[in-house]
Amino acid sequence: MQTIPRFLAAGATAALAVCAACAATTEQIQAESAKANTFFDRVFDESVARSPQFMTQLGLKKDYDKWDDLSEQHALEEFVHNAQDFAELKRTINFDLLDDSAKTSYRLFVHDAESTIEGWKWRYHNYPLNQMSGLHSEAPAFLINYHRVDSADDARAYLARLRGMGPMFDQLIDGVKLRAAKGILPPRFVYGLVLESCREVVAGEPFDQSGKKSALLEDIEGKVGALKDVEAAAKAQLLADARAALTGVVQPAYARLITLLEAHEKLATNDDGVWKLPDGREYYAYRLRQSTTTGMSAEEIHQLGLREVARIHQGMEAIMKQTGFKGDLTAFFKFIKEDPQFYYPTTPEGKAAYLKRASEIIADMTARLDEFFGVKPKAGLQVRVVEPFREKGAAGAFYEEPAPDGSRPGVYYVNTVDMRGVPIFEMETLAHHEAIPGHHMQIAIAQELTGIPKFRKFGGNTAYVEGWALYAEYFPKEFGFYKDPYQDFGRLYDELLRAVRLVVDTGAHAKHWTREQVMDYFRKNTPNPERDIFTETNRYIVWPGQATAYKVGQLKILEMRELAKKELGAKFSLREYHDLILKDGALPMELLEENVRAWIARKKG
Repeated sequence: MQTIPRFLAAGATAALAVCAACAATTEQIQAESAKANTFFDRVFDESVARSPQFMTQLGLKKDYDKWDDLSEQHALEEFVHNAQDFAELKRTINFDLLDDSAKTSYRLFVHDAESTIEGWKWRYHNYPLNQMSGLHSEAPAFLINYHRVDSADDARAYLARLRGMGPMFDQLIDGVKLRAAKGILPPRFVYGLVLESCREVVAGEPFDQSGKKSALLEDIEGKVGALKDVEAAAKAQLLADARAALTGVVQPAYARLITLLEAHEKLATNDDGVWKLPDGREYYAYRLRQSTTTGMSAEEIHQLGLREVARIHQGMEAIMKQTGFKGDLTAFFKFIKEDPQFYYPTTPEGKAAYLKRASEIIADMTARLDEFFGVKPKAGLQVRVVEPFREKGAAGAFYEEPAPDGSRPGVYYVNTVDMRGVPIFEMETLAHHEAIPGHHMQIAIAQELTGIPKFRKFGGNTAYVEGWALYAEYFPKEFGFYKDPYQDFGRLYDELLRAVRLVVDTGAHAKHWTREQVMDYFRKNTPNPERDIFTETNRYIVWPGQATAYKVGQLKILEMRELAKKELGAKFSLREYHDLILKDGALPMELLEENVRAWIARKKG
């Protein structure tokens, strides 16, 4: 259902009964649009400058020796900045005098600002330490994956960040204690997983005498060792300082964190859904709005999931018959789950074979991109395995974006801790989702867009980002991909997972399902292996609402495509439609739909 943006009702200039733009000159529209774009870029640059970590992710080396400020005072300052920027936009920019692109930017900025303001009430309703995310695993991953060492100064900045992990972890601990005082603790099962991850980070040299190097020591030794213009003595001193920082600061910081986790584990309960939190029902409704960028209720999402599960099961039964399998769908699920032909072994050779085949699948799609897209990403792409210190809690696969300056490629990560978690029949759809034409295509193109404000290049919402990636799994089927029936089953296997998410996420957080009820629904309705069921269930519990966005976003992109095909007939171009979806960066579903409808109207003439 179409809704009127709140900023229009709130009295922004676009609510004027008489359209000022009707009498505006081209020069006035250009001037106001340029003014707006200058505002958007200034606000973005100011925001980036307040985040050393975001600057590093963007390839910038300013404040290269610092971490983000996690203090309560800084959080309040950021909120005030956002509110002041929002007020300035409404006060100084005339919406009616903007061109179409600037109007999209204005409305997206308003959407994000209103979301931030609404979210202030819920700023403590999260779990800063959980098995999916949190600085206990993200800080070392950040140093390994984002902190480039091209000089001795870069190495010293790395060491400063190692030393800075102590104060940063103290801020983290303060935030966790504050939430605990408000009755906001993750379920008990989370603690064992986070503790295991913490202990993995500080395992190996120089933390112990096991003879195996820790991930952080191995990383800094490799980066310093690769420096060409630094003398051996200077390198040795840098590495000695690194060992001192690791044992003198990093190890004690993790020890403090582990002590806190062990204490809080005794206070935690086995209640899993956020219904248990203060105003939990209202909070979950907010999380659904944030994730789906729609007004769908928990019950609407739950029922949509049930319908999608039933539809996908029918498709799976058709493939089962195509393969000649004798038995029902439950038996086919058991066959798929247990037959060794569908899994590489969990050995170095098996892991290497998976990465090789994944790269071939990406190359096959890349060779045909001109059929489907007019615009393609310039950034490179690599396929890598997830590092040992975060593999046990991480998803089966995920993507990390490239640096905008080209200094770091996009990365498609595969979790090879247990190769049964990444079955062979799922390889094609997973590569399409995470790499091309999915996340890498969308995110790299967004970063490379020209003529739009920076915040639209680097922003994102789950419904758009994950909705596109799920659509990217789907449409290749229409053009001859998934020729092997088991790969086609893998496509439905992944789509089924996203449909099940609608059912179990709302089940856990709105219907008070237990963790065991969620896993039982998985077992009865999917062929997913136990490790998948375990990690997926745990994920939905600590990230309420996030997993509902995939299906909602995909269905909206498909709905708009089918509307365009119906309305335009022979004038419809899939290449143009895909470029339209990708040309504005990540948009809320409401704005995306309006852009598609406007495109249809223009094409119809």
